Amino acid sequence: MEFPLLASMGLNLEEQKAVDRFRKDVVEPSMHALVILDFWAEWCGPCKALTPLLEKVAADYADKGVILAKVNVDEEQFIAAQFQVRSIPTVYAMFQGQPVADLTNARSESQLKATLDQLLAQLPINSGEPQQDIEPLLAMGEAALAEGDGPRAASIFSQIAEIAPESGAALGGQVRALVLSGDLDTAEQVLAALPEALRGDSDVTRALAALELARNRPEDNELAALKAAADAAPADMAAQLAFAEAAFAAGDRDAAATRLLAAIEADREWSDGAAKAKLLKMFEAVGLEDPWVAAMRRRLSLILFG
Repeated sequence: MEFPLLASMGLNLEEQKAVDRFRKDVVEPSMHALVILDFWAEWCGPCKALTPLLEKVAADYADKGVILAKVNVDEEQFIAAQFQVRSIPTVYAMFQGQPVADLTNARSESQLKATLDQLLAQLPINSGEPQQDIEPLLAMGEAALAEGDGPRAASIFSQIAEIAPESGAALGGQVRALVLSGDLDTAEQVLAALPEALRGDSDVTRALAALELARNRPEDNELAALKAAADAAPADMAAQLAFAEAAFAAGDRDAAATRLLAAIEADREWSDGAAKAKLLKMFEAVGLEDPWVAAMRRRLSLILFG
């Protein structure tokens, strides 16, 4: 099967953008690695069942030069059409920009690994670039976090940390995943075992902020009492701050941000800007690139500068 997208003559703007994304995410990595290319969609039940298997095998084989790339057929219809994808999941192995094997029927871990072993024995895979190899895995871990699947995210980041023990992104992601799963003690153990060189890493700092906020997680009755107190006294900034912190620790970041934004709008200078400082710490814990943070930052800007 020949892949025709490298020649982009005659494509419209959207098709050219699709080609550029595919080159960046699949073709370029396949120049030095074996790429497992997974065509999937949100509505596809078998795709969701296959995802953990593909992620595990990709993590297990990362040090051998194998990475996983996913293509959502609803978002990338042009790319799916070039591969003549008629059903999903459809899975290919890609090397140097071309499909070298159809992995669609390899639905068990042993089948998939056996096929990969055969391919790796035949192809000149360059496995000497582990930092590049872990990038797609980090993206998978972040996606699992965004979906609220703490245990799966923790498993992914843990495997990445084994491959790249000096990766702040992997260790920080593992801590955030453990926090999301409610396993705060293990999260603290991971942080305590960090190499000294990673103590000031931005991903580690973000994870530490998430852990500190989660440590303040209240019982349900305590959260209800704090909310009642804040509702009863909207001018009481301390009550608003206490409820916002508890709501965030309980996982209701929308309620937390709404309270803090209202407090900032009412009195931004209260207690040396404590409400703004708390909100910025929540942004750090979630991650400055997160869409939710971007939306809340826009609301904060409107209050401060609008």
